[in-house]
Amino acid sequence: MTPVLVFDIETVPDIAGLRTLYELGPEVTDADVAAMAFQRRRQSTGGDFLQLHLHRVVAIACVLRERDSVRVWSIGDAADAEGVLIQRFFDGIEKYTPQIVSWNGSGFDLPVLNYRGLIHGVRAARFWDQGEDDRDFKWNNYISRYHSRHLDLMDLMALYQPRAGAPLDDIAQLMGFPGKIGIGGAHVWDAWQAGGIEQIRNYCEADVANTYLVYLRFHLMRGMLSADQYKQEVALLHATLEKSPLAHWREFLQRWPV
Repeated sequence: MTPVLVFDIETVPDIAGLRTLYELGPEVTDADVAAMAFQRRRQSTGGDFLQLHLHRVVAIACVLRERDSVRVWSIGDAADAEGVLIQRFFDGIEKYTPQIVSWNGSGFDLPVLNYRGLIHGVRAARFWDQGEDDRDFKWNNYISRYHSRHLDLMDLMALYQPRAGAPLDDIAQLMGFPGKIGIGGAHVWDAWQAGGIEQIRNYCEADVANTYLVYLRFHLMRGMLSADQYKQEVALLHATLEKSPLAHWREFLQRWPV
């Protein structure tokens, strides 16, 4: 079976980059640099969501389904530099050539990883192959929107209509899955400033577990899994999380009786 790699990222404002672009010195605090960037963004767009190249990746969480096992984890260590995290993500694609799965990955996660990988000099030959090295990739690669090596579930469910997108949390809860737990995406920057990187990583892991469960339901809907196979896949993830001693998985399972 082709390995399946579901992924999700969490980001904070790229303070160092903003200092460079705004020509700000150390006398301006990180919080003030971010506040300035948010204010400029509100003036130009009405919202404070920064352009994607100004997002610093601080967590990447994955679910890997291969052979007879499923694994959920955050890439690298909490103290790893951004470039290290991104390189390890693309190294995983190099190693497994997996089906990669996301929720809004085409609209956010992958463009951020691409921009930030470019800034850090990351190598990602397998990801960028469009048939130059492997002829099969000419007809099915990670880059083309309509090829299947990257499955953006939200984009596909919305039939590629931006106005039809839906929040992962809503969809997961409507399916009976836990939905988001922990700090919430709107509070990642606050948690980062308070030194809460582990909270951020836990939140990201819960998001990617929800995405994987939605992916399984999608495979049931499209006939790629029978009803019994679907139940077995869901049970495998549940049993895997039950073995973890980590508190965020206990909270996740409390919200997900099976």
